[in-house]
Amino acid sequence: MSKAKKPVLAKLSELQSGNYVDCFVQLAEKSRGTTRDGKPFVTCKFRDARRTVGAVPIWEDSPLFEDAQQWQTGQFFKVRATFTEHEKYGPQLDIEQMRPVEDRDRADGFSELDFTERSRYDPEEMFAELEALVTGEVADGPLRALVLNLLTANAATLKTLPGSARHYYPFAGGWLEHTLSVTRSCVWLSDRYAAKYPELSPPLNRGLVIAAAVLHDIGRVRELDAPPGQPTKDTVPGELFGRLFLGYDMIRIAAAGVPDLNPELLELLLHCVVAHLKAPEWGSTRQPCIPEVLILHHAADLDARMEMYVRCLTRDTAEGPFTDRDPIFGRPLLKGRKV
Repeated sequence: MSKAKKPVLAKLSELQSGNYVDCFVQLAEKSRGTTRDGKPFVTCKFRDARRTVGAVPIWEDSPLFEDAQQWQTGQFFKVRATFTEHEKYGPQLDIEQMRPVEDRDRADGFSELDFTERSRYDPEEMFAELEALVTGEVADGPLRALVLNLLTANAATLKTLPGSARHYYPFAGGWLEHTLSVTRSCVWLSDRYAAKYPELSPPLNRGLVIAAAVLHDIGRVRELDAPPGQPTKDTVPGELFGRLFLGYDMIRIAAAGVPDLNPELLELLLHCVVAHLKAPEWGSTRQPCIPEVLILHHAADLDARMEMYVRCLTRDTAEGPFTDRDPIFGRPLLKGRKV
């Protein structure tokens, strides 16, 4: 007697026709239907970050039918199934067994982050570099302590937080990727303009610019609800106040734990945070009143827009030399270039 075939553990996005596997999936869609003869069934679609696949209908006489009534869209499952390429219905999972994911599945590699887009850079490395920039470039000790305290207190969230819900860096780790990029630019720009304008008195405060770069979007921690593998949405405080007010509060509260912090320096830092968007229609409550805000504004705006441009140009599937009209920019972008 031949041994029963054993499934292999694999990712949904890597399956090929005929594969018999165990894999982790997220329920993307579920609907209930009835045949002309009155026979009920449930249809489902499952996904990971790179692929969405339908399943062979689950009929009333299937042992999975009753369980399927309780399945919720967005829920994670471990399935044992055969992956097929149906002539009419395309790729399908023919499910043999299925259960909700459990904590023990993490030992086999389950992670919610496999079901969402994420930064191509390692979050641990980005976070360490951001801390190193603060440690090495912010000369004022209490200001440095304030920034590091906020990073440390929110480290777990910041390593998976998107840069924004929909516009720029809208993926896990996007906050870190954007903030690190802006901070690097601010280091260079601060040095350039401090050397160009030595007549400024007091001189351009590079430590202030760098601290503001790290904290300019810290309010996202309280503004966004972004559980790994689920859609990002605004929190209630996020809807009521927005990231600038929330960031202002977070910094002021944290500053109370740094008694030696210069009060004027704290005020300037808070001004950088609430004024860096520059335009009221973008959410800024005040126009920039110090040159440090100009550096931060242009560094942050350029980095956000460049990421949006690149994402639009590299993912567009429209025919012809232009992309589809981008809803954020309000225009198509030229992609049919030879130089």
